[in-house]
Order: sequence, then C-alpha cells, then structure tokens
Amino acid sequence: MINSLGLEKKPNQTRVVVAMSGGVDSSVVAAQLKTEGYEVIGITMQLYANTTFKSKPGKCCGGVDVKDAIKIARDFNFPHYVFDYQSEFKLGVINDFVESYYSGLTPVPCIKCNETVKFSNLLDAAKNLNADCMATGHYVRRTTGERGIELHRALDESKDQSYFLFSTKQDQLEYLRFPLGHMKSKSETRIKAQDLGLNIANKPDSQDICFVNGGKYADFIKNLSHTSNEPGLIIDKNGVELGRHDGIINYTIGQRKRLGISSTEPYYVLEINPLTNSIVVGRRVDLITKKFKIKEVNWLGDNSFVDSPTDGWPLQVKVRSTRPAKSAIIYPIDRKNGEVAITEYEEAIAPGQACVFYEKDSSRVLGGGWITTD
Repeated sequence: MINSLGLEKKPNQTRVVVAMSGGVDSSVVAAQLKTEGYEVIGITMQLYANTTFKSKPGKCCGGVDVKDAIKIARDFNFPHYVFDYQSEFKLGVINDFVESYYSGLTPVPCIKCNETVKFSNLLDAAKNLNADCMATGHYVRRTTGERGIELHRALDESKDQSYFLFSTKQDQLEYLRFPLGHMKSKSETRIKAQDLGLNIANKPDSQDICFVNGGKYADFIKNLSHTSNEPGLIIDKNGVELGRHDGIINYTIGQRKRLGISSTEPYYVLEINPLTNSIVVGRRVDLITKKFKIKEVNWLGDNSFVDSPTDGWPLQVKVRSTRPAKSAIIYPIDRKNGEVAITEYEEAIAPGQACVFYEKDSSRVLGGGWITTD
C-alpha cells in the first residue's frame, strides 16, 4: 500500500515532520496531513532574536508566525516544537548576506537558508525524531523517474519555487515531500485553508527578506557590520571618472537609479569592484551577457555533470527567480564548475545570484550553480 506521501505504510503508521513557518502554505500541509491520519509533528525555526520579531505583512518566521503555528498545532492536536537555530542562521545566512554585498556580489539569502538551516539542521532534527519524511510548503514537485527521485517545477509556475531549491541534494530529495507542488494556483491553497478551518487563510504571503525588518538592505548591513563602507569612484568601461558613489553595498548589477550621473541616455551598473572600491557603469546594451562562469554546481541529472555531450548540455537556465528560463549550453569544467553560454537575450547577470538548470521541453530541475567572476 502506497500512501499519499509515497511510502509503503498506512498514514497512521507514518510519522512526518512538517516545517511550519506560520504561513498559509505550511499550515495547510500540516493540517491536511493530520486530517488524512498521519502522525504529524510540527517544527518552527527561531532564526533571530525575539526582539526582532515583527507582526508585519511580508515577513516570515516572525513572532506572529510562531504563534500561528503553535495555534494550528493545538487546534489539530499534534506536537509542535520551536527549535532555536539563531547561531546557525546568523553564520550561514546573515553573515553570508553581509559579506556578499561587501564583496560586490548580489546574494540570495532564501537559497542559503534552504541549504544551511532548513534542509540541513531542520532535516537532521526530523530524522532524530524518527520521522519517515519531512514535508514543507514549497511549491515544487517531487516525482519518481526511471532512475530515481526527480525535482520538477510546480504546476502553478507563477508560484514555482524551484529556483530557490536548486542546491537540494539527491539524498535530501529522497527524504523531503512537497505536497503543494501539484496545486493549480495559490487561490486553491487558500480555499483548502478555509475548508480546513484555518483562520489564517487570507494571511499575506511572505515576500521580503525575513531578517531585514525595515528600511534599506544597506542600512541593515551597515548596522550589523564593523566594515567601513567608503565612498569611491564611478567610472565607465574605459576608466573615465563620471562621478562618486556612497559605498558599494548600495549597488547591484543592472541598477540605474541613484547613480547621480547627468546624461541624456541612462547609465547602468555593469561591475562592482571591491578591490578598487569602484563602480563601473555603461549603457543598457553593455548589460547583455552571452557567457559566464558558475561554481559549486549541484547536478540532479541522471548522468554525471562532467559526462556531458561533446558540445555541452543543451538546457534552459534562470539567472534570477523572477525571470523566465532561457536556452543555454552548459560546459562542465569539472564536477563543481562550469561555463554557461546563453543562446537567447539576457542582461544584468549578477555574480552571487544562482543559475538554475532546467531540462528542455520539460518541467524537470537539473540543479544549478552560483554565478561567479572567478
């Protein structure tokens, strides 16, 4: 007998840990699984000090979210724990966020959180609780292919979160479950929440970076770091001085505003150089990139990453979560490094962002890597 989580057990004999953020998605997962008869254990992560918890829309893992998760566990009568991962979160996510900006990179903290806390510390906790699997509210699909477990885009591509899960390892996929990946829309999830009697059915989605409570990211970075954020030169591609910037942490690749350069045609940030403390700018056409390198590749394909065809892997890639996938060829350098040649128009490709691989004419995710200038 195969249950709805793909395990050869009856639901009442299956223990599942649900990662509960306090939002609609993970709450629906926990409540639905409990209703189906599973032995559910909820876990909510405390990632930063209680004094920073804000009851503010657009955030996750705040004080109100913890309270919502606790209430749902109480209403549906399953155990719930709050685990303190503040030090792990600061080391793996916040410090990386700060250091990346000072290094001229554009980080993706949600991916780092999945890598270092959710699918590492939290997953280990689930195993220590003797759970058969761990379920989350992510909008992705986990399917069984001819050669094992595969990761696929969600049915609702407008809610698809596969970009943020590209670095999930194969053994983690074996243990993880994503019950919402087959939902046709977020409204369907909210209807399910109403049907289950959840009073958070209309709660806003989390959108902003959870640990930046207000103001600009640069203000948060400056308040947290002892590193100076000195002004420097803004130059063009030929090294000609055009102006001065107020610290490199205030800029990202492709940025047009707040450059303070008077010109009939707008300038855009092309490069951030922490060694010279300079910003290189150019015209929009200069943002177009055809080739770039990636590091720390996580490959989820059937064959080895380095066993590519002689002319590379013909795939599709996403270089930002909000952009559509574009055709590209991936050339492996070794197991963890490669070069990407985009065959379609793409601009403002930023070091520090993720480049996620998708199989052509398919919803399957084949991994990805981090964009680098090395």
